[in-house]
Amino acid sequence: MHKLQQRYRYSFILLKQLVKTDFKLRYQGSALGYVWSLLKPLLLFVTLYFVFARFLNFGDTIEHYPQYLLLGILLWNYFTEVTTGAVGAIVGKGDLMRKINFPKYVIILAGSFSAFINLLLNFVVLSVFMAFGGISIGWSGLLIIPLIAELFIFSIALAFFLSALFVRFRDISYIWEVVMQAAFYATPILYALQIVPHNIAKYMILNPMAQIIQDSRYVLITNQTQTISYVYGGNSIIWAIPIGVTLITVVLAATYFRSRSKYFAEEV
Repeated sequence: MHKLQQRYRYSFILLKQLVKTDFKLRYQGSALGYVWSLLKPLLLFVTLYFVFARFLNFGDTIEHYPQYLLLGILLWNYFTEVTTGAVGAIVGKGDLMRKINFPKYVIILAGSFSAFINLLLNFVVLSVFMAFGGISIGWSGLLIIPLIAELFIFSIALAFFLSALFVRFRDISYIWEVVMQAAFYATPILYALQIVPHNIAKYMILNPMAQIIQDSRYVLITNQTQTISYVYGGNSIIWAIPIGVTLITVVLAATYFRSRSKYFAEEV
């Protein structure tokens, strides 16, 4: 244990400083500062709520739709912030890498932890919305912890892969932007999964993000949420597919990032 502490002590110190710096610089010079980390998802929530609930009536069949929608937005925003921010993270630290030799993975971890702090702050706002909506959380609410862990692992795995890929292929930023736009509407964030034809919903829910969002809504907001187990007729084994996708992404991302990291200083 002592050897592990000594080995990663420098990485931990560097990670701590990078997280602090990233969080401070993010809103430096803005009048509202850190408040924007709360206002951004709330403003998006208000816009989408009035469009999809008031005009398109998407929320008529969903219990506690405002909280249902807000939770989906918060989880998706975290995923977007981690992956999109990571695309150019390595290239952005090119000057630093050429001057100092340090573990390159710390750069990606710093951005991920900074986004995670935002997510925790936004969950405070969500809890207020839930209290006003009369939503009570039982012991099953603790299941949100492994779901957030799954979200963190899946997001950071993609972040490592995209950041390393962008060093060699600069078109990745444009490609990922298009992928994220399509994925936003292909994931049940704005709408209930039950309005999607069953044969399509069975494929949609295999996406780890769809599974995480639906399961999170089930344990925190309403048990009327269609989870992956419900879509597949109560078959709990089907959870192995999105979990497997996450684990495969982790292995591929770690392998690729590690193989390419030694060339980052030369290529950025």
